[in-house]
Amino acid sequence: TMVIPFIWMLSTSLKDLSEVFVFPPTMFGKAIRWNNYLRISDRYPFFLFFLNSVKVSAIVVVSQLITGSMAGFVFARLRFKYRDAIFALYLATMMIPGQVTIIPNFILMRMYGLVDHHASLILPALVSAFGTFLMRQFFLTIPAALEDAAKIDGCTPFGTYWRIFIPLSKPALATLGIFIFMGIWNDFLSPLVYINTLERMTLPLGLASMQGMYSTDWPVLMAGTVISILPVI
Repeated sequence: TMVIPFIWMLSTSLKDLSEVFVFPPTMFGKAIRWNNYLRISDRYPFFLFFLNSVKVSAIVVVSQLITGSMAGFVFARLRFKYRDAIFALYLATMMIPGQVTIIPNFILMRMYGLVDHHASLILPALVSAFGTFLMRQFFLTIPAALEDAAKIDGCTPFGTYWRIFIPLSKPALATLGIFIFMGIWNDFLSPLVYINTLERMTLPLGLASMQGMYSTDWPVLMAGTVISILPVI
């Protein structure tokens, strides 16, 4: 049930437009149309959409891995006043739907002149409460004896974080990185709100713009969609 839409998308990308809506439906047309993949950038800068998505996703993934792991280490291992209360308040932000914060974020981006710029997609996503929570929970599982041994050897808190906790947290960092990448790569709403120029669109918004009001070249659109899901796969 889950795979059938992907198979249908792939088969549509290899058909002629006249064969897409035939009944009864067929898996493939009379001939395999590989040239649909060559036509995806004829009318729209598809590969520019792709590069824009790569740029935004890469910056956000790297920044969230850094900020999430640092904040997670602080909340898991350092002791300071009101630590648990601050973490609870920070965690409570996960209960606020992202749609609620779009208008305040848009007003801020407009005040700073960042609307229709990739910074409007990157800056609000530099930190993540979920990333901090995930890394904190993982860091709590690391034995305290390793941290104590590092202190005896003269490690600073940052040295303990960088030399011991980060090398041990590669599975958690990989998991968090996949979650962040999928969320940013597939994000449609934020680019729809912030981005107006065709050349600055990311893939989800760019693919949506390839659908015409009166006609759509479905095989070419499906070819673009197949390429867009390859990095996620």
